[in-house]
Amino acid sequence: MPKKRILITGGCGFLGSHLCDRFLSEGYKVICMDNLLTGSPENIAHLIGNEDFKFIKHDVTNFIYVPGDLDYVLHFASPASPIDYLEMPIQTLKVGSLGTHKALGLAKEKNARFLLASTSEVYGDPQIHPQKEDYWGNVNPIGFRGVYDEAKRFAEAMTMGYHRYHGLETRIVRIFNTYGSRMRLKDGRALPTFMRQALKGNPITVFGDGSQTRSFTYVDDLVEGIYRLLLSDEVEPVNIGNPQEVTILEFAKEIVELTGSSSQIIHEELPDDDPKVRQPDISKARRVLDWEPAVDRKKGLNKTLSYFKQQVDKTDG
Repeated sequence: MPKKRILITGGCGFLGSHLCDRFLSEGYKVICMDNLLTGSPENIAHLIGNEDFKFIKHDVTNFIYVPGDLDYVLHFASPASPIDYLEMPIQTLKVGSLGTHKALGLAKEKNARFLLASTSEVYGDPQIHPQKEDYWGNVNPIGFRGVYDEAKRFAEAMTMGYHRYHGLETRIVRIFNTYGSRMRLKDGRALPTFMRQALKGNPITVFGDGSQTRSFTYVDDLVEGIYRLLLSDEVEPVNIGNPQEVTILEFAKEIVELTGSSSQIIHEELPDDDPKVRQPDISKARRVLDWEPAVDRKKGLNKTLSYFKQQVDKTDG
């Protein structure tokens, strides 16, 4: 029986590259597509030469051509951090809209199942806590974060449009803050920023008073959830995240303790529209996927520390 083929857009990114690894290990042929705007060839360097792996450099906001059959299309291409949205607002909107349209068109042509990487950011600065999939969100469409939030909200609407109008098999995962190896040191998100600052002995910058909360998911747990969702029958969005909530100030203290750093914590002004709380309700994932996170934060951070040490050493070298 021939191996199933899967296309992963954004496959050189943090999450995309881990998905490439997972599907190769499950016996799939993997096509990784990326324009390397925020992804890195380093993330897939270990896969080059694998006969079941192929890399195509391409911007998915343009027509996507892939010869041969495809069984699955996973759309993960997108800048994914606040620094990226500030620097690349138009590209962020285009990959969420045009890119999603092109990826869905390819899936329709190949009669392939499509999975959209959506985000907890569709909930905006939520007035419902924890966040359930039936909550419609509280998003500022013209704020600087809006380019990402609204791109993903549009992408969800487009995905459901293809499902309802064309009968395409589609899946939507709403991803909550995820961490692990292959994160960019300077992507602006809390974990890599705190790790870099702590390992260098620099002050750790906490926005506002640090009372805002986040819920961090280890990358292996996320990949497992995505794998199960893709192979499930669930059409509507599913939260995949770790409900273990922590304040940003407490999290900064955990990183200082983990790294044995002498860094002091300092406070800076809270950015506009920064969500005050973030915690997934994962009762749906438990029910329909029999999934819940297996790696607690302390264990996950310990697993990630050596990667960040290597990255800091590289930048200092």
